Amino acid sequence: MTQAEDGLPFPQRYWAILTIVLGIVMAVIDGAIANVALPTIAQDLNATPSFSVWIVNGYQLAITISLLPLAALGEIVGYRRVYLAGLALFTIASLLCALSHTLMLLTAARIVQGFGAAGIMSVNAALVRFTYPRKQLGHGIGINALVVAVSAAVGPTLAAAILSVGNWPWLFAVNIPVGIAAVLVGQRALPHTPRALHAFDWRGAILSALTFGVGIAAIDSVGHGEAPYLYLMEFAVAAIACTVLVRRELHAPSPLLPVDLLRIPIFALSVCTSVASFCAQMLAFVALPFYLQDRFGYSAVQIGLLITPWPIAVGFSAPIAGWLAERHPAGLLGGIGLLVFAGGLAALALLPPHPVRSDIVWRMALAGAGFGLFQSPNNRTMIAAAPRERSGGASGMLGTARLLGQTIGAALVAMLLAQDPVNGTRIALAVGVGFALAGATLSALRLSPKGSQGGQAVRVLEAPRATGE
Repeated sequence: MTQAEDGLPFPQRYWAILTIVLGIVMAVIDGAIANVALPTIAQDLNATPSFSVWIVNGYQLAITISLLPLAALGEIVGYRRVYLAGLALFTIASLLCALSHTLMLLTAARIVQGFGAAGIMSVNAALVRFTYPRKQLGHGIGINALVVAVSAAVGPTLAAAILSVGNWPWLFAVNIPVGIAAVLVGQRALPHTPRALHAFDWRGAILSALTFGVGIAAIDSVGHGEAPYLYLMEFAVAAIACTVLVRRELHAPSPLLPVDLLRIPIFALSVCTSVASFCAQMLAFVALPFYLQDRFGYSAVQIGLLITPWPIAVGFSAPIAGWLAERHPAGLLGGIGLLVFAGGLAALALLPPHPVRSDIVWRMALAGAGFGLFQSPNNRTMIAAAPRERSGGASGMLGTARLLGQTIGAALVAMLLAQDPVNGTRIALAVGVGFALAGATLSALRLSPKGSQGGQAVRVLEAPRATGE
């Protein structure tokens, strides 16, 4: 039996949780803060806006192409090794970002930082599974979901606060002491997990990078109104790579693209629910600042305060949902949560012409509470439905589903704003309602006998085909 067969003992468990939380906070927040500072960085480095966008795109692209390969690598060399290597690389890259004095150097450092973030994101949920006892897995996943949601929401506000007292390199420099502390604590506290015996699938990793990297680039091209021949060519390349990848992975004993897990109905439905919900979330996150500014005339500071009830509500509902997930089906909790989320988005889209602030606050809180109620049970189901030795594949797919949904949502907002600058934000919120309702429907399908398959059957698959790290 490995050290983390049924969770870590106290106080090691708390130190491990602290390491996991610090890593995911840095990785998620850094994906958001650069957006706020982009105009300032471009001006300081004498860069054009079109080229400065690569400060953001390079980071996201690195995460996209390496998330599943690093999750698969974690199954082979151990999740803690991938996580600690990701933390160390992220910290070093943060120093390089802070010291960069040209756009090219900063972009290169951000790409390296993105690979470090992928190391953190790819296995964090798998580490949670081995940190908590089985009976408390929902609680652990709830905390993880809470940290991800709140970090994404407060990232822009934190960036504005840092820029109000310092220049843009401090956005990256603040990661250095936190990263060093997380690495030192993690070396002693993170669980040692079983290691698979198969070799790493390099060809599968390359095909996965092509599939998701080029595919997401194509979605982004559509959203930004690029020439049709460009995004059609990108979609074609992604489709060919995906076809070859799936055919290859169908015969692999531990596939890098977790087609074995996608055969489990409850896992596949949870993935689809996650994509739809995160698409709705990103539609709202991108559209709301423009919506509140252009339609109602709020300032940037006021907008930040008005959006704050959303992450606060997530902070309350996500841990409660994690506790409820131990007692009630995820299909039920997720369906209710996404219906509440859809109601919050619809209420925001239907704001009166001259709303008072309380009109906005309760709608934001409703949307956040619904999303928090959905996310923890859904993530717990994805991780628990996989055999323990395939926790890395489940963790990587969890992050990939989130990233895919967020990319589609952001691209849809860009496309809607380009087509209708006046009403595009309200339409985006309405489209978000549609995706939330679709997610609620997918979640409810898990309540059917066929859709719930996998929760018990997967236990049979947990054969001891691994050695201790």
